[in-house]
Amino acid sequence: MASLKKYKFMFIVGSQDLYGEDVLKKVNEHAKIMVDGFNSDAAIPCTVTYHPVVRNSDEIYSAIVEANNDPACCGVITWMHTFSPSKMWIKGLNALQKPYLHINTQFNRDIPWDSIDMDFMNLNQSAHGDREHGFIAARMRLKEKVISGWWKDERFRGRVGGWMRAAVGAFESRRLRVLRISDNMRSVAVTEGDKVEAQIKLGWQVDHYGVEDIVRLVDEVTEAEIDAQMAEYKKYYDMDTGNIEAVRYQAREEVAIKKFMDKEKFGAFHTNFEDLQQLRQLPGLAAQDLMRQGYGFGAEGDWKVAALLKVMMSMTADLDCGTAFMEDYTYNFDRACGMNMGSHMLEVCPSVACDRPKIQVFPLGIGNREDPARLTFKAKPGPAVLVTLIDMGDRFRMIENDVVCQKQEHDMPKLPVAAVLWKPLPDLETSAEAWMYAGGAHHSVLSYGLTDTEMRDFAEIMGIEYIHIGKDTDINELRRELNWNDIVWKLKN
Repeated sequence: MASLKKYKFMFIVGSQDLYGEDVLKKVNEHAKIMVDGFNSDAAIPCTVTYHPVVRNSDEIYSAIVEANNDPACCGVITWMHTFSPSKMWIKGLNALQKPYLHINTQFNRDIPWDSIDMDFMNLNQSAHGDREHGFIAARMRLKEKVISGWWKDERFRGRVGGWMRAAVGAFESRRLRVLRISDNMRSVAVTEGDKVEAQIKLGWQVDHYGVEDIVRLVDEVTEAEIDAQMAEYKKYYDMDTGNIEAVRYQAREEVAIKKFMDKEKFGAFHTNFEDLQQLRQLPGLAAQDLMRQGYGFGAEGDWKVAALLKVMMSMTADLDCGTAFMEDYTYNFDRACGMNMGSHMLEVCPSVACDRPKIQVFPLGIGNREDPARLTFKAKPGPAVLVTLIDMGDRFRMIENDVVCQKQEHDMPKLPVAAVLWKPLPDLETSAEAWMYAGGAHHSVLSYGLTDTEMRDFAEIMGIEYIHIGKDTDINELRRELNWNDIVWKLKN
């Protein structure tokens, strides 16, 4: 697991000169205590940095420019300890280029009924100052997240931590490079999309390279490099095949693809079984092990899901939760227990496995190549989200479905794949209809570590449409939302 502490969020506390130096000194003391409290709490995954209280337009502008120019800063957190007239914030907020969280809190939790006086009121005016600040964000139509509650409260800090994860996803999204090995699968619509718009809106630089660029590196991999990769496999997986040569070829492919991505600074990649050229196997185990290491992946040329997987991995890099490329495969239409089984012919990340995965070699009915090695396993139970991203022509739409992954009781001796079984909310029929009305793809990302809240925050930061399917989803209401969204987004464009 990687720490998210390298990502910084500047804490900017607002006030003004009206109250005098003693009040401003106390505001700074409180701000430092709050920063220390946030940074010592595991619920806050990133680092909160202290900034001296801002009292006027120039100080506010200077603080925000400092945040903009800090390459490690993922966002700003504002709080009005006292009353901070919001016209002072216009210049700074106009310049803001980072995600923006406004916390509505106060240093003390309770009203001190016996001792409260006007001095206390002048110092502790968050109920007053934060509403003034909220107005200017609304008036300027800023993409602001507001979280209200006492700053020491567990739920409050959990919500702040969740927003931070979304901002980290936005930070990594804006510097992501995606490797396209060949093009997308022929005649498939949903894996298409506007790559220029994706770079403008989401930051994804999506670059195509021919399969031959990978084949040359595959041919250059040494036996010593393959041996080293095989030793890595033994650390994480059980060898359950006598066809060691097939496994060694996957190791060869993995070494080559990883070299290429690291040299060119790619964070995600896709393959296409229709275009393998001289590759002897479709990368299966190779793709799965690269996902274990944090690289995004998409099958059949799906660069959008490859990038989305990398972004969601970055949001949960400090959690042992499981985030994987996924494809809807087959339904269980039992009305009492409607479920969906997701998998892929080879490529599901082992981070979602309930037990130690096995390396196995079996024939593959497509691709017209040698039998590929792959990891097989059953996924762990627990709540999760299923997320996809589609290109609607005039905008990108993110669709998220709340699901509950199930313990898979049955073996599938004739289907040697990694599989995930889930109950979609509110139920199989409603979720499937909602997904299709929204245009959801058959490729998605499954994550046990994220919720609707983090994904919605990410979509709002990036300025893309968001559709949620969950326990309260009603098909007629959802269809009305989709119709209204079409009108709203047409007006925006």
